[in-house]
Amino acid sequence: MRLCLIALVLLCGGLSYARADDATWVDIAGTVYGAQPDESGPIGGGEGYANIVTNGDYTVEDLDSLLDVLSKAKAGQVVFIPGQTEIDLTARIYIEQLVLDVPTGVTLAGDRGHNGSQGTLLASDALNTPVMIRPTGPDVRITGLRIRGPNAKRYLDHHHRAFREGGGGHEYYYRFPTSNGIRTEQSALEVDNCEISGFAHAGVYLINGDDHHIHHNFIHHCQYQGLGYGVCHNTSSSLIEYNMFNWNRHSIAGTGRPGNSYVARHNVELGVSLSHCFDMHGGRDRGDDTNIAGTSIEIYNNTFRAPQTPVVIRGVPEEKCEVHHNWFVQHYQPVAAVSAQSKTQVFDNAYGAEPKVIE
Repeated sequence: MRLCLIALVLLCGGLSYARADDATWVDIAGTVYGAQPDESGPIGGGEGYANIVTNGDYTVEDLDSLLDVLSKAKAGQVVFIPGQTEIDLTARIYIEQLVLDVPTGVTLAGDRGHNGSQGTLLASDALNTPVMIRPTGPDVRITGLRIRGPNAKRYLDHHHRAFREGGGGHEYYYRFPTSNGIRTEQSALEVDNCEISGFAHAGVYLINGDDHHIHHNFIHHCQYQGLGYGVCHNTSSSLIEYNMFNWNRHSIAGTGRPGNSYVARHNVELGVSLSHCFDMHGGRDRGDDTNIAGTSIEIYNNTFRAPQTPVVIRGVPEEKCEVHHNWFVQHYQPVAAVSAQSKTQVFDNAYGAEPKVIE
C-alpha cells in the first residue's frame, strides 16, 4: 500500500502549491509540509526500498534452524530468511515462552519488496506473547520482515468493563494477556522495511537505550484499547521517520519519564486511529507527583489524515516539544491539531485538505 506524491500544481489566491488527493506532502511557496520520501525509497518501505537485504551469512527456512543460527551468529553477520518463508511461533511461545533473541550487532533479515516479495512472515497467535523478537545487545538490525502478532482487535467492551464503577480497574483489565513484537532494553536498534501488526501493547517497544532508528516500516492494527502502540518508549530515545501508520491507538507513544525523547519526521498517518496519533504521557498518567512529559520531543514534516487529534503532550517536557512543518489534513487550527501545555511550540504547519499555513 502506497500513497501518491504529486499529481498537479494549483494556483490559489496567487499562492502556488503542489498537492494530490493522496499526497503525502505539499509544497507551499517553496516550503515542504508533510512527509516527503527520501533517497532510500517509499515511505513505509517495500518495493523500491534501496536497502533491501537479499542474502546473508546464514540462510534459514524453519524455526529450529533459525534458533540454532541465532545462538551462534556474531556481530556484523546477517541471518537471512527467504521471502516465501512463513514461521509460526504460536505453539512454542504458548508452551515454552519462546523468544527470538538476536545477538549484539547481528542483522535479522527478510527481503520485503524484492521482486514482489511480501517478506518473511514471523507470526504468533498466542494472545500471551510478551515479546517475539528481543535484541540481547546493541546495534541489532531487524529488516525486511512481516511481524504479525495475535491481537488486532480493540476490545472496547473489555476496557469499558474494567474501568466502569466497580469494574475492577487495572487488576481486572490486565487479566487479559497482551503482546509485543520487538522489545529492547539495549541501544541503537534499527528496525526498517518491516510490516508490523497485531500487537496489543506495542509493535516496537523501546524500554531503554538511546539512538534507536525506526524507519520505512508499515505499522498497523496495534489498537487494543488502553494500550495499543505502534512504537512505545519507556526511558529511551529514538528517531522515527518515513513510516506509514494506520489502525493504531497511538502510533507513537511514551511514558514521559525523564530521558524519554523522540524525533518523529516524515511519517504518514493513513486515516484510522482509535485515539490521538502521537503521544507523550505526563506525570498524572504515571502517578509520580510530577508533570513531566519526557525530555525532548520534535514532531515535524509528518502528514496526519486521521480525524482524531494528531498530537497530545500530556504534561511539560523537561527541555522542549516542537511541532512544525506538518500537514494536518483534517484539522484547520493549531488548537484542534495539538493538545499540550507549556514548553510546547506549535508553528509553521499546514492545515486542511486545501492546505493553509498558520505560523
